[in-house]
Amino acid sequence: MLTKVLVALYEEPEKPDSALEYPFSLLFLKHHLGASAPENPEIEALRLEVAEMKEKYEAVLEENKKLKTKLAQYEPPQDEKHGE
Repeated sequence: MLTKVLVALYEEPEKPDSALEYPFSLLFLKHHLGASAPENPEIEALRLEVAEMKEKYEAVLEENKKLKTKLAQYEPPQDEKHGE
């Protein structure tokens, strides 16, 4: 099994700079070893929280964009500000 993982790493087009590069190493090993440990309920709760935060972030970005557009309607162009 270890030989298969090493061969897969050798054939990987995007190798990490360091063999100890944490996220890549764990994901690569988990994927190739088929490690399927039972999910911790805390991990699932955190995943849901991250998904919710991403949605809120996107909504805030969209609101910010709309508000900037609205504000631009009421602000004079930069050239007129300096002329006064």
